[in-house]
Order: sequence, then structure tokens, then C-alpha cells
Amino acid sequence: MIMAQLSPELSVVDLGEATVLNYQKSRKIADKAYDRAKVAENEADKKLISQMVSDCDYAIEWLSTGRRPGNKRGVERLASYQREKLVDPLKMQAYVQQNHAGSSANLSDWQLYQIEDALTRLSPRERECYVMKHGDCFSYADIAMTLNISKSAVQSYVESAQRKISEDLQNSLFLGGYE
Repeated sequence: MIMAQLSPELSVVDLGEATVLNYQKSRKIADKAYDRAKVAENEADKKLISQMVSDCDYAIEWLSTGRRPGNKRGVERLASYQREKLVDPLKMQAYVQQNHAGSSANLSDWQLYQIEDALTRLSPRERECYVMKHGDCFSYADIAMTLNISKSAVQSYVESAQRKISEDLQNSLFLGGYE
């Protein structure tokens, strides 16, 4: 433990590695400093120290649970459409742009067939929204403005398309080789 005295009432202590135990020690030190600031009626210090206490609590929770505080679901519990990358974004962009000259994302005829097969199973609106989102890299807002529909409708179309493509990936002999 390294300690540096900056002034009679202020010192800096290096507690070592970022562990739960060291953050708990830091929280106790910050609590004592907050109590001193409270007695001295120093509002600026109280505000700053309360933020330090909050940061310590955040770090303690993160280190204890292994998850970012406030998340209701860990990555292992995401919905399937949030976990899976159905089509490689570079391949989808190459498909949309039909650009084969000198690109690292050149598509073989088989890959083009796989993407076309997956997209033909979608409704025209789902296909349009899915291609604009994943092929042209438009935001939901941009797609909504372009198609003159609501942003939530665009999100529904894209999610529906992702769900259909995911189901097809599980059931199709042709789409099994997406990567």
C-alpha cells in the first residue's frame, strides 16, 4: 500500500489491483471523507465524494456479478436475433452493391444464391427494410423516412425478417453454410 500526503486533510492511497476487496476499502475511505465534508458543510466536496461512492458501488457490483450493473439480461440471455449474426455484414453489403472488382468481400455464385434464397422468403416490405438496414447500413430512422413509415414499423419488419432467416437457417440444406 503506497500512501502520499497531499495536505493535512487529504491523502492518496494506492490500494493495488482492482479487486472487490480494494473497492470496498475505497468505498469506506470515501464514506469517511463524505462524513467529514458533511460536518464541514462543504457542498462541492459532498457532491464530488458522493459521485466517488457511487462509482465504487458500480465497480463493486460489476466485479461481484460479472455483469454491467443495471442490465436485466446478461449476454447469455439475449434473444436469439440479438445473439446471432445471420449474414456476414460485408457479404450483405457486397450483395447489395454488386461490386466485385477488387473487393475483399467478393461473393461466389454459391454465396449469392444463398443470400438470394434467404431474401426471397421475405415479404417485399421485409426484404426492403432488411436490405436497407444490413446491406446499405441505414439507420431505422433513415429507412422510416425513406419508406414513409414509422420507425417502429421498420424495426418490426427487420426483426420479422431476421426471425424468418433464422428459421430458414435451421431448416434449409442450402442456407446451412452461411459464414
